[in-house]
Amino acid sequence: MTMKALCWHGKGDIRYDTVPDPKIENPRDAIIKVTSCAICGSDLHLYDGYMPTMEHGDVLGHETMGEVVEVGWEVTNLRPGDRVVIPFNISCGDCFFCRKGLFSLCDRSNPNAEMAAKAMGHSPAGLFGYSHMLGGYAGGQADYIRVPYADVGPIKVPDGLDDEQVLFLSDIFPTGYMAAENAEIEPGDTVAIWGCGPVGQFAIQSAWLMGAARVIAIDRVPERLTMAARYGKAETLNFAETDIYDALMEMTGGRGPDRCIDCVGTEAHAGGAFDAVLDKAKTLVALGTDRPHVLREIIMCCRKGGTLSVPGVYIGLLDKVPFGALMNKGLSVRTGQTHTHRYLRPLLEKVVAGDVDPSFVITHRAGLDMGPELYRAFREKQDGCIKVVMRPS
Repeated sequence: MTMKALCWHGKGDIRYDTVPDPKIENPRDAIIKVTSCAICGSDLHLYDGYMPTMEHGDVLGHETMGEVVEVGWEVTNLRPGDRVVIPFNISCGDCFFCRKGLFSLCDRSNPNAEMAAKAMGHSPAGLFGYSHMLGGYAGGQADYIRVPYADVGPIKVPDGLDDEQVLFLSDIFPTGYMAAENAEIEPGDTVAIWGCGPVGQFAIQSAWLMGAARVIAIDRVPERLTMAARYGKAETLNFAETDIYDALMEMTGGRGPDRCIDCVGTEAHAGGAFDAVLDKAKTLVALGTDRPHVLREIIMCCRKGGTLSVPGVYIGLLDKVPFGALMNKGLSVRTGQTHTHRYLRPLLEKVVAGDVDPSFVITHRAGLDMGPELYRAFREKQDGCIKVVMRPS
């Protein structure tokens, strides 16, 4: 048997390929027929060639939901026909880190842990569709997906909710929520959020849920800023039109925002800022792995004694980070891949209660066969593309 999937073949080269169907390989596995999947901003790091250890033909995608078609004999909580959302990270549920609720740091789910440890000191959890250093697992931009540790990961969807209301529990809704939680927001705080892509939009929503008095959203893409203002009720700043440090100082009486969240990560743009131009030049000739302009900026902008939250993905070694400012201003920093499993049920309850309808971020809907074109549109921010949802045929 064969199925269709979106596969990586190199920088800027995504193809709609025919690949083998997944099979049960372990008694804790499940096979899911994908009903909806999405392109994530972090998929663009693969598309742009920044993530090492990708191989030709790797199946992409880590925002996935669908219908259970088969389970291994140790999976007793799921049965064929169940609709489920699949968290993007793979966690065993029983190691030292999983027992502490640190699911993205699972000790057992990355079969290539030694490879990751050479780059990071220790290995995080395995991820769907995100390089061989992080497990080499086939992703969910496909007709079917094999889910390891299915007795721990997927969450069943209640009747009455459509795919678009719950799909983003797989990643971006929990990621935005954990970003706001990591910012340690206190009632009355001013929260500044860099990046108004989907994670930034959910960080905005979550900041209000946690008691922020003001939320300031920063981007340069007009439709993203419009979404942040319309759905997130945020004040907005366009970094292509204003100096962000000066604007934030003026808006906060010279103190700076209490909490700053970097929802951009490794591929930051900054107009003609010298550090950003230098970053881009170094990455183009393989002398650097990241463009950390936003990380530098949040350190400089945050008020003394404030908190920095960094959900944005970084790849490797960063240049010219003002660590002296970080230390002397007494800033706290919290970061990490999302502990998705921890947030699935409480955020699902917010969707069921009508507190949040995550579907507001969707701008493009299409069949999986349109994936290569939609990757390009998302990458180039064409046609107002903020969030893509695809359905296999």
